[in-house]
Formats: sequence, C-alpha cells, structure tokens
Amino acid sequence: MAEDTEALVAVRRILSPYCRVISLSDGALIADWRRTRFLGMTTADLRKFAGGSAEERAELVTALVRAGCAAPRRREYADAEVGFWLRGVHLLIRTVGFGRVLRLLSLAAPEYARAEPPRTEDVARLKRAVQSQGRTSWFVNDDCKAEAVTAFVLLRRTGLQAALHVGVREHPFALHAWTSAAGLCIPDADPRGHAFAPVLSIDRRGS
Repeated sequence: MAEDTEALVAVRRILSPYCRVISLSDGALIADWRRTRFLGMTTADLRKFAGGSAEERAELVTALVRAGCAAPRRREYADAEVGFWLRGVHLLIRTVGFGRVLRLLSLAAPEYARAEPPRTEDVARLKRAVQSQGRTSWFVNDDCKAEAVTAFVLLRRTGLQAALHVGVREHPFALHAWTSAAGLCIPDADPRGHAFAPVLSIDRRGS
C-alpha cells in the first residue's frame, strides 16, 4: 500500500545512520547494526508516521530516541556558534587547503538516513547569521569558501539536506563556492550579478 511505503520513508528519515528499517508483512523491523540488535514495529505504529497526529508521531519518535535508534533533533545554532564554526573553517582552509577540507566533509558532516528537506525560514536565518559573522570578522573577511562549508556542515549536522557547489567563471577567471538548501544559497550563487558554472557538487550522498 502507498500508505505503508510513506510510513517506511518517514521512519527512515529519523533513524540514525547505522539503523535500517525492513518491511515485514505485519509491520517493520529496525536493524541496529551498531548494537547488533533488532526492534520490531507493528503495522498500526508504522502507519502513525504517515497518517497519525503530530502527538502520535512525537511519541513514536521519542521511543526511538530512547531506544538509541534515532538522535534527538539538535537545537538551532546561535549566532556566536555560527561565528565559531566560520572562523574555525576559515583557519582550516588556510592551513590545509580547500581541496583537503572538501575531502574531510564526510567526517565533519556525515550522511544521515534521517535527512529531510530544511524549511526556508531556517536556511534564511542561517544565511543571515553566516553572512553577518563573515562580514564583521576581520579574520574571515567575507570568504565564500568558509561560508559555504560552514553552512553545509551546520545543515548536515542537524540532519537536513544540503548541497555544496564549487563554480568557475572564465572571463575574468574566478572560483566561487556556495551551499544550496530549500531554494536558497549561502552565500549567493551569483555575487554581484556574476554567474558561475558549477564544476563540483557535493550532496548528502557525498557525490
């Protein structure tokens, strides 16, 4: 049934990376590979994820969090925390290079099976915080690479979908980096009206 398929998708979105859900005739089985254990869910509980009330879904999510199969949703990052991450990323890029930082993203921002689309207002708030911190810090000095990586890492660490892009402009030659999520770009994909053709994109699957 379509409803059962939607329920399985909903369950997968909130599971920790090492947990997988398997459909059964009378419900579902959650395989917790880190602890080498299995948890069962009835069909009735499973369908609450697709068609139940917010209170019912919250109760089930709480049970999965207590069982260790799902991580609680992290609170939003405060502006001061965004600034800390931004300065740290900028220093790392200057120390080891932008290319090496991109290869480290799978460690700093791991793929989450529970990743879900972010809300536009959440991304807009993060964009304001990243750009405000970047423009007011003499150390970062409005660095697009640091802003893009910081936004990508913070979104991914809260279990939200995001993609990091690196683009090039031929005349005059220039490189630019930005992270896209919920239809917004951090920083802008076309600063000062200059378009950049993407040559590298990293999404939640690291491709």
